[in-house]
Amino acid sequence: PSQPAAAAPPAAPPAPVPTPADIASQPLNAAMLAAAPPDEQKQMIGERLFPLVSKLQPKLAGKITGMLLEMDNAELLMLLDDNKSLQAKVDEAIAVLEQHNAIPENLG
Repeated sequence: PSQPAAAAPPAAPPAPVPTPADIASQPLNAAMLAAAPPDEQKQMIGERLFPLVSKLQPKLAGKITGMLLEMDNAELLMLLDDNKSLQAKVDEAIAVLEQHNAIPENLG
């Protein structure tokens, strides 16, 4: 009788995938950001920025976060650590949205 082929050694268990909550709770610094590919940098910032904007403007958090992500990464890193500056930028974004009538009446 033929012997069954030797089984491959068991693969290492996959690394745990961090959840967005895990990611958002980790501080982000310039070195971490620089180590990431450019297309992932905005994603990393956005994942941390969105919860902060949500606290200030829950109904418009997605739109405002998207607007803020147009800014330079260095400036965005500063906003993550400075609530006053973040509030000012969120207020600016709301003013722009109001100017362009981009806020539905029930959200403004």
